[in-house]
Amino acid sequence: MNEETSTAITPGRRRRRRSILVTGGVALTGLAATVALYGVTASAGSSAGLDPSRPIRVDQTDGYADGKVVVFTYGENYQCVHEPFDDRDGDGLPAAQDPDEFQKPVCEVGFGTKVGIDPAGEPAGETEDLFVIVPFFDADHDGEAAGGLAPTLSNIFGGLVPDAFDPTPGVPVQCPEPGGALSRQKGEFGTCTMHPTQIDYAQLLSEVRPDLFAGLKNLDLPLVNHSHIIRGKNFKPVWWHLKVILVTDQNAWPDVNATKGIRSVDDIAAAQAAGQALPTINSNFFLFFSSRELHQH
Repeated sequence: MNEETSTAITPGRRRRRRSILVTGGVALTGLAATVALYGVTASAGSSAGLDPSRPIRVDQTDGYADGKVVVFTYGENYQCVHEPFDDRDGDGLPAAQDPDEFQKPVCEVGFGTKVGIDPAGEPAGETEDLFVIVPFFDADHDGEAAGGLAPTLSNIFGGLVPDAFDPTPGVPVQCPEPGGALSRQKGEFGTCTMHPTQIDYAQLLSEVRPDLFAGLKNLDLPLVNHSHIIRGKNFKPVWWHLKVILVTDQNAWPDVNATKGIRSVDDIAAAQAAGQALPTINSNFFLFFSSRELHQH
């Protein structure tokens, strides 16, 4: 299992499996077939060298990297890793002895969540990091949350109902997809292309509110509103290990065009040091995509 325990961002960390698509200004592109279906052009592998444009396709989402907007092209579904001696479903049996463990993926988040390998069987500590920033404030002061969750969330978080769970958040987010001029698809709350719709928050809640949730085994709630940050703009398709950052200061939230706010891994570290974001939360959750910088005109 991965024994990393630090929750701080390490600005200079280099990943063994980094797969930069553009090196020294030379694009390593291949042939790409065009599939005229819902605006989708080929796959993450065959379209990795194509420059993205607005509105982005239904198999794409925006991200931020090194202060710029990038576009992710997804090549397959997400994976939430269960290793043989994990007990993600909390029934007291290790996965190796529990067929029920695999009837649905358990996508777990928590400071203490551990995962040793990625979906390709490589060490998770050497997999590229995908930092998911989540609006943990109520920018529009409406106190709204999907599915009648507002009273529960207010009780858990001392009166705060964060925009993370608001179907109409007061800040722009990259997931769900915004639609309009930005993306061909306008996603519903709790959805995003090639993402799960439910996340298991039991580990995290038992850590932050043990008075309410000590011993909680599983608690599935909707996928939260979020945006993405990676280090380095251009990548071939690879697996990415999801890490969660709860942003607590609205002033640190980025805008759509990456002109302000948290737009890089270094910005995350600075926000955490300034008390504008909480420490990094771990997961067993991986996404598979390529990345290209969006050249905005």
